[in-house]
Amino acid sequence: MSRTSDPSGVSDPSGVSDRSGVRGTGRMKVRVDGADVPAVPGQTVAGLLLEQGRASWRTTRGEGRPRGIFCGIGVCYDCLVVVNGVPDVRACQRTVAEGDDIRVQHGAELPS
Repeated sequence: MSRTSDPSGVSDPSGVSDRSGVRGTGRMKVRVDGADVPAVPGQTVAGLLLEQGRASWRTTRGEGRPRGIFCGIGVCYDCLVVVNGVPDVRACQRTVAEGDDIRVQHGAELPS
């Protein structure tokens, strides 16, 4: 069995091809706020947004304060986003799928 190395030069006997831990599945395309970005199958929306360098992706209803990942287990609802036109999707719980259209959520939104 061949071994792969990550950029740090550490050998990985599992055959995993990237740092995501997803075995040999490559990348897929999703859309985030109108821009095509690569995603790893099995990655959560929150993981994708964090990988893109975003710390927040929602604003509160009343005062427009920024929110992002907080608890990471779906309890707090700070990480809400709109996915494929459906608002109030918990980014920490939703796994990305090929062709997803993800956008930030501003306050309370009604489904399209």
